[in-house]
Amino acid sequence: MTRAHQPLELLAPAKNLAQGREAILHGADAVYIGGPGFGARAAAGNSVSDIDALCQFAHRFHAHVYVAFNTLLTDAELEPARRLAHELYAAGADALIVQDMGLLQLDLPPIALHASTQTDNRDLAKVRLLEQLGFSQVVLARELSLDQIQTIAQGTQVTLEAFIHGALCVSYSGQCYISHAMTGRSANRGECAQICRLPCTLTGADGQVLAADQHLLSLKDLNQSEHLLDLVDAGVRSLKIEGRLKGPEYVKNVTAWYRQQLDALLAQRPELAPASAGRCSYSFTPNPAKSFHRGHTDYFLLGRSPEISNFATPKYAGEPVGKVSRLSPPGKGPVWFEVAAPAGFEFHNGDGLTYFRGKDLVGVRVNRAEGLRLFPAESVAGLKVGTALYRNQDQAFNALLAKPSAQRRIGVTLTLGQVGDDLCLALRDESGCQAQVWLPGPHPAAKDATKARSQLTEQLQKLGNTDFYAEAVVLDLPTLPFVPSAQLNALRRDGIEALMAARLADYRRPAARPVTLPLPMLGGQRLSYLANIYNAAAAAFYQQLGAGKTAPAFEAGEETREVPLMITRHCLRYSFGQCPKEREDGFKPDPLTLTIGQDQFRLRFDCVRCEMQVLGRLKPAKR
Repeated sequence: MTRAHQPLELLAPAKNLAQGREAILHGADAVYIGGPGFGARAAAGNSVSDIDALCQFAHRFHAHVYVAFNTLLTDAELEPARRLAHELYAAGADALIVQDMGLLQLDLPPIALHASTQTDNRDLAKVRLLEQLGFSQVVLARELSLDQIQTIAQGTQVTLEAFIHGALCVSYSGQCYISHAMTGRSANRGECAQICRLPCTLTGADGQVLAADQHLLSLKDLNQSEHLLDLVDAGVRSLKIEGRLKGPEYVKNVTAWYRQQLDALLAQRPELAPASAGRCSYSFTPNPAKSFHRGHTDYFLLGRSPEISNFATPKYAGEPVGKVSRLSPPGKGPVWFEVAAPAGFEFHNGDGLTYFRGKDLVGVRVNRAEGLRLFPAESVAGLKVGTALYRNQDQAFNALLAKPSAQRRIGVTLTLGQVGDDLCLALRDESGCQAQVWLPGPHPAAKDATKARSQLTEQLQKLGNTDFYAEAVVLDLPTLPFVPSAQLNALRRDGIEALMAARLADYRRPAARPVTLPLPMLGGQRLSYLANIYNAAAAAFYQQLGAGKTAPAFEAGEETREVPLMITRHCLRYSFGQCPKEREDGFKPDPLTLTIGQDQFRLRFDCVRCEMQVLGRLKPAKR
């Protein structure tokens, strides 16, 4: 079976109902959102009623709503999770994004299941298993290369989803336990403390400091703008933007950017189609460089690169805007500084700027901009001539995004015909949905046919603030009638209302995928804490697959040995020129230790898999 003719989905984050609506308006074919519990972003939960409202809005455009249901569950949470799954299905949710395999043992509604990236989907065998288990969509590990993605796509029929933009977890998703080990806050339970963004010190075997107080585990953010066609050709059909904790400006800007990129791609590939209906227009020019990011990387998509991390800061520095060219004289009048900026560059009152003061990234707000002379609202200690400046808040750009900034309209053809004495307005939209409304007659013939044709056409195409725009108006009439404007407007309104009702009636949720038997068996394989088995239902699931002894999840607190707390493709040996594969001088690397705060972690390197492990122990609980 070929993947041609399958819809291509742009999947955007929704922190809440309002941002979900904006994501749809700005071009998302689907959104993912957290419910009132069990989502891997505990700070981004929403009520079932809000998800119901978002589904009603999204389904008007035949867009989907996926609910993040991707935490590990305790035994006590299984029944509440089952009940919530049914409530979400009743609210219209199109899929649940799942991590805990214990859910498969429950009486779930007939809703599509997506395998979260937290299920660690790195290879063909894992994706095939998930496909057989009834998952209809699988979120691939961010670390995969194009070749690896293509291998998976060629061996499965399940829809493949890949991240294209946003923050990167340094560890394989679902395989990071350092937050729980150090703070008791589990990433697999939606409470990641982001230990990877803290400053670290790297030392060798003799105590030599290779790097001090740098953000050695902090990765740049993903941006696959230049590789969308490559991902599509490799077999990806759902392109995902990270960011359920991000603000509305990020969602609007980044979603609109990728909508434009995908529309251009679809124009070149007629065998593909957007996964939802409607054409978007914007009151701003999308630019992902203006939204929060830590620098951009394509990560491992094209192979290993030294450009994946940002040791300097985990913060958003912003766009480079030039260097300080002049400072106000000390003690004489208001403080200002001038910037040697590119020709035509404009600063605005309220802009946010950043610069490095030693190792620290500091910010300053522009109180007043007079051309390239800027009057700051705060102290600018450490600012010198030649200091590089960045803008992390473009006040004019953000002002555009603070207003309604997009419209999404569905194309419709309106045909006015006549049957006997009655007029019939037939509507057909770009999705093929149809409706008819009638205006009883008789209707006298117009005295001025030219004027009547113009009046009928103009009145019918006035679709105003509806979800539609007129692609064409067809007058299929033997004689042009005279119809009062009030009657024609009422006919058009009734027609649009009927068409929307037809669209909603025509909407079909994605079907749940059946389980395919026989399932592959694990042949007595022992499973460690890395299998994330946190409840009896999950343990029973793996026993049914023929697993041997199963260890409980790290969050259970029973694993007290030194174990990998992170497993990552980001390698500090490679970053500091100590990779034996990259050197030809017989170099034998020393053991390395990473210090975060008061805690030390041994680093272990699996050069066969090209992976680094951060080793540590669970901290005793405070009494």
